[in-house]
Amino acid sequence: MPTESKSKRSAATAKPSPADRVAVRKTYKLYIGGAFPRSESGRSYPVTGASGELLAHAAQASRKDLRDAVVAARKAFGGWSGATAYNRGQILYRIAEMMEGRHAQFTAEVQAAEGGSQAAAAAQVDAAIDRWVWYAGWTDKYAQVVGGANPVAGPYFNFSLPEPAGVVGVIAPQQESLVGFVSVVAPVIATGNTVVVVASSDRPLPAVSLAEALATSDLPGGVLNLLTGSAAELAPWLAAHRDVNCIDLTGIAPADRVPLAEAAADNVKRVYAPPAFDPAADPGTARLGAFTETKTVWHPMGV
Repeated sequence: MPTESKSKRSAATAKPSPADRVAVRKTYKLYIGGAFPRSESGRSYPVTGASGELLAHAAQASRKDLRDAVVAARKAFGGWSGATAYNRGQILYRIAEMMEGRHAQFTAEVQAAEGGSQAAAAAQVDAAIDRWVWYAGWTDKYAQVVGGANPVAGPYFNFSLPEPAGVVGVIAPQQESLVGFVSVVAPVIATGNTVVVVASSDRPLPAVSLAEALATSDLPGGVLNLLTGSAAELAPWLAAHRDVNCIDLTGIAPADRVPLAEAAADNVKRVYAPPAFDPAADPGTARLGAFTETKTVWHPMGV
């Protein structure tokens, strides 16, 4: 029986060279209730890099996607707000650990989205990781700083304590694709709220990759829900939604905030409209208090 030559057998079993391999393209989806759905509308939009090259097509969230995200956030609120502050801090720190392990990936995505040097992109990733650690440390300390026992005239104990406001809608900064995103969502969930966040419209990819880290960081599904697409399209529905308790307009230009604040006022929603986001500024505790409510408890002495 004729046999193949050694050279033919070698050619048939040779591995393809790296130049011949077709890379697996990443699909960027929404993050709602701990899952990664595509938009129910079937829409997507092109995301380009700093030099104009096509990076990917991101899901363009619809009003229905926003409603689904609010439902998921409300469902998760009871468990997340009822968790111990120490446990929430552990989970936020775990997110920082996950980001540290994927530092190179985040650096490459930030640099592709925003341009600049690799060192500058790496510095933004470092800052984003440090923000998670900062707010993780505050979870079990904030109530001690702003709460306390109040002196009253009578045989009563009187305590004031901060409690989470509920479901918070956030429009993330449009420029700082990663550190800006972390800076607006970490303090919201640190105090026990759940969040529906609209990522930067032009630079959403680092935020979507962060959602993938969240999915494996012990953060319960529904605590953070990420939408990509047009902030101009989604923000009015987020401001008017009656099951959203607060809205953060950081990513909205000051001139465009008035109609959103009016829509929020119609359903007595708290509006947080800070000055322009500065990634180099000290994070402080202002954002922790922006989405908490002070509750006072009276208790008779000797009972």
